[in-house]
Amino acid sequence: MPSPVPVTRLLPKDFYPSLDLGPCSSPLTKHSDDTTLKVPAARHHGRVASRLWSSVIHWKELRSVEPVASGGFGSVYRAQYFGETVAVKKVKKCAKNKLASRQSFWAELNAAHVRHENVVRVVAATTCVPANAENEDNIGTILMEYVGDRNLHHVIYVSADALGADRWCRYSGDILRGLHFLHSHGVVHLDLKPANVLLSGEDVCKIADFGSSLKLERGRDAVAPCPSHVGGTYTHRAPELLKGEEVTPAADVYSFGITLWQLLARAQPYAGDRQHVMYAVVAYGLRPSVRDGQGEPCGALLARCWGGEPRSRPSAQEALGVLERVRSQHSDLF
Repeated sequence: MPSPVPVTRLLPKDFYPSLDLGPCSSPLTKHSDDTTLKVPAARHHGRVASRLWSSVIHWKELRSVEPVASGGFGSVYRAQYFGETVAVKKVKKCAKNKLASRQSFWAELNAAHVRHENVVRVVAATTCVPANAENEDNIGTILMEYVGDRNLHHVIYVSADALGADRWCRYSGDILRGLHFLHSHGVVHLDLKPANVLLSGEDVCKIADFGSSLKLERGRDAVAPCPSHVGGTYTHRAPELLKGEEVTPAADVYSFGITLWQLLARAQPYAGDRQHVMYAVVAYGLRPSVRDGQGEPCGALLARCWGGEPRSRPSAQEALGVLERVRSQHSDLF
């Protein structure tokens, strides 16, 4: 299925030459004499390169496909692709909101042109479906690096392991570094929460699931909300977004504040009816309770991150500096 919006509106202009919208191959080695993406030469030893992503998937190279998870907009599988383990995300048509499901697929590619150790890497993506595919409801398929099956939600709420100061501080630093990089490239995630932060085998956090993200135009630090844009989790959604106001990177910083609180408290941010919570967040400044104990050192940082006014919040880079100062000032905790 073709994109509902031109692909050139989803990627920066300086990235267009590395795209081939016709038949091309993956994975991802660009030659200087044309704009076609070629299968890597032998010197790559069959591994997927990490510089670019391909607009075509070689379906015959997908092997050992195993289901991992499923959600409202699709399913995720683990597979082998040119000898490397990848995650395969199939975005399906949503009968209740077809536009939202299309937007979810194309939003996933907002971060395809960036590479950072704290952001899940896109390998390839296409709207084409193999001729022998059984499921014709797919809008598109995305191949990403396979990080693992752990995320921060599991660490916080399922794992019995202690979540000491050293771990929550390190995880928080990973998230902020990923956010800073995304924001510096004009990408606003808009659904940052523990379930969307994956943990690698080396225990490094990687921001994932960009289905709600938006891309800021170059030179601008805000974008008007799209009336049909659906996404985000209400417990982590900034009050200005709940009110339908403009989108800025400060919305992600707010979500980080809620996520940091969860790392500290290992509890759910709110209880009660969804509508009541959203109203209280906007009208009465409702926020999770910062109690005595481990959360005290970060109390000031939390208050700044989830402040009601976007302009009063620190940038991701500033928040990282505050976090590092907290660590140095409270070295007895670490």
